[in-house]
Amino acid sequence: MQFIREYFRQTVPKERKECPLYYRRAITWSECLLTVYFLIYFFLLPIFNESRWEWVPLCFLAASAGAATAASHLNVKNNILAFFTISLAWTIWSNSAFGWSSGSQQLLLLVLVLEFFNIYDKPLIKILWLFLLLIIRLGMFFYTRSTVPTRVLSARMNEVGQILNSGTAFLMMAGICISFSSSIQDTERQLRLKNQALYKEAGTDPLTGLPNRRAMIEMIENVFAKKNGESFSIAIADIDFFKKVNDTYGHSCGDYTLVKLTELFLEHSVGRYRVCRWGGEEFCFFIPGMNIDEAAVVMKDLCFSVENMKLNYEGKEFSITLTIGVEEYDFSSPLDKLLEAADQKLYMGKKQGRNQVVF
Repeated sequence: MQFIREYFRQTVPKERKECPLYYRRAITWSECLLTVYFLIYFFLLPIFNESRWEWVPLCFLAASAGAATAASHLNVKNNILAFFTISLAWTIWSNSAFGWSSGSQQLLLLVLVLEFFNIYDKPLIKILWLFLLLIIRLGMFFYTRSTVPTRVLSARMNEVGQILNSGTAFLMMAGICISFSSSIQDTERQLRLKNQALYKEAGTDPLTGLPNRRAMIEMIENVFAKKNGESFSIAIADIDFFKKVNDTYGHSCGDYTLVKLTELFLEHSVGRYRVCRWGGEEFCFFIPGMNIDEAAVVMKDLCFSVENMKLNYEGKEFSITLTIGVEEYDFSSPLDKLLEAADQKLYMGKKQGRNQVVF
């Protein structure tokens, strides 16, 4: 019931004057197949039914060819009406002429498929189409049961006609499904790629290209959720006197410093840790498989590398240092307590003179 309620609550967009490409392909494919169908029917009748030529199929051939040509100039609603008119008129004529065994009523089901893929009609209109086509189909059935066909189909022509009708209907259905499903799949593929790009963008620092705080917390929380018993450590680093760099050389130099520092982090990590921009001039390191002593050794080596890194911005040479606080996961504390402990050690290091690792 929930599905039905949601279906009828759908909102529909305002119909455009032109027919969408995917729908135009489906309509054109169907109308072209109808044209071929009428042409084949025209030639088969005198051959397999041993009767005179029937010129009515040629009239339908001209109508379907015209509809196929005009498909690109008509909107969805008018294309459906054109296909429906031709299919209904052919069904009425063939059933009156040859009876229910002619099999032409299969074409009406394709009208229903085309209508239900029409995004510009309200759900109620589609249901009304369903009942209209059902009534027409049942009406034709009972009509042919109570009347005598004006022409007689031979057993051979009846078999050939069934093959022709079924083959045409299935080919039309295949073309319609391919057109609509390709469009849906392409839309979903583009949407997923866009969502992936947006998700990556939302979790990436635009200046450095590093993961941001949200992405790092999410990654660490995933490790918490697995509970595989593996030790890991967290480190938070802060650039010493970074405000002085901005005030002395300008904010562009500050950005340059963050980018160069990021390059050093990535080169130094070599699979030992993951780093993110925590905010401002702070960075957070996730160091898996290491206890606090092992992580401290890695961070001290990083501090040494940063201190010896020579920066040159517009001919001005300078250097920077880091202060880092390290904390090990104790298999019981929540993530926020772990981060808070690392942060406290960071500020302890700043009070003790900076350019050091506190663990």
